[in-house]
Amino acid sequence: MKVTEQLSDLRARSVEDLTQRIHDLDDQVFRLQIQKSMGQVEAGNKIKPLRRERARVNTVLHEKGAKG
Repeated sequence: MKVTEQLSDLRARSVEDLTQRIHDLDDQVFRLQIQKSMGQVEAGNKIKPLRRERARVNTVLHEKGAKG
């Protein structure tokens, strides 16, 4: 999915959905960081895209005027 498509999808969601998505992304990043610290190499490649998506969700939340 391209960034513009992802942003338009995020902008169509409600504030509650976006805050839930942030919590889900935080949980995924946390689990991947633990896996990475345990030596699983493939986990390291998945963290950066999740962190970027979280930043995009935060940006949309701030655009909507909600505290994220």
